[in-house]
Amino acid sequence: MRHYLWIVTVLIFLAGCRSDSQDATPAELPTLAAIAQGATETATATGTATSLSPSPTWTATAEELPPTWTLTATSPATNTPLPYATSTRRPTFTPWPTQLPTNTALPPTATLPPAATATTGPTSTVAVTEGATSVATLPATATTLPTNTPPPATATSPAPSGGNLLPNPSFEGGWYHINNIPELQIPASWRFEWEEGNNPLDPDPWNAWVRPEVRVLTTDFLPPNEHPLFIWDGTQTVKIFKGTGSISFRLVTEVTLPPGRYRLTVNVFPDLVVGYTASGEKIWAPDPLSGEIRLMGGGSSTGWILPTFGQKNTFTYEFVLGQQQTVTVGAAMRGRWAILNNGWFMDDWSLFRIGNN
Repeated sequence: MRHYLWIVTVLIFLAGCRSDSQDATPAELPTLAAIAQGATETATATGTATSLSPSPTWTATAEELPPTWTLTATSPATNTPLPYATSTRRPTFTPWPTQLPTNTALPPTATLPPAATATTGPTSTVAVTEGATSVATLPATATTLPTNTPPPATATSPAPSGGNLLPNPSFEGGWYHINNIPELQIPASWRFEWEEGNNPLDPDPWNAWVRPEVRVLTTDFLPPNEHPLFIWDGTQTVKIFKGTGSISFRLVTEVTLPPGRYRLTVNVFPDLVVGYTASGEKIWAPDPLSGEIRLMGGGSSTGWILPTFGQKNTFTYEFVLGQQQTVTVGAAMRGRWAILNNGWFMDDWSLFRIGNN
């Protein structure tokens, strides 16, 4: 039986290998006799007798042969890579430009212009002590008053010859406010004047003139270790100052004097500070032009003098009057740059008649 199945399998395989142009027909198939003979020969060769009895009802037909299976080549699916994700650049945030304030460095030292000369007028002598560098004889110079002039203080009668001719010379009296401005505490019998706006000494807007502050300070408002630094007569001193502001001002009074020669003495402490050390010590302004002082009296003045910062300075100014008259006497001070502190302490001023001419 196995041989029979094997022969059938061979026939089916041969039928599938035929050319497509030749169709299998029943006449071309092997007959049962040929199949039996082949089986007999096979059995004889193998030594096994197999009886093949083909079924009388089986007839090979072309329809029962399986169709030829033809392998159709199919293109493999292509693997198309997905596109890489593309990063989108975020827009750059640009802030609105902001105008920053600029830090103005201290200007270089400038050369003071020479004082204007005149051919007429009395001769004025300025004698400088404690920090001043020269004694000069200057001609009389008319002085233009700055703006913001409050009502003048009431003029006092002349003091007896030989005494201090200034009213309230050590600022021990009372005080008043100009136009009810609390920052302006002016000593009684004195007049305070100041400049505001354009600074011709330095056109930088940062260094424009500003209004100073004025205080009449008693010992209660100063540490004990500062009493000898700023108070030189009595128990009060005057402080005129401004933080980070340029200032130009005058403290003056009016006195009526007979003919003669007079000496004005002014004591000041220039408290001009540009910073502090790690231990809290003051750093004084390095440029000598940071602070200047000018004495005036009898219609003339000294011109600008450079004091020594951080200590008491004593300045004197002499003038001559040919006839009795009411004159303005006092001092002008200025700090042309807006340093950390533009401060001036003053106390113990005096005016004495020292001769007839």
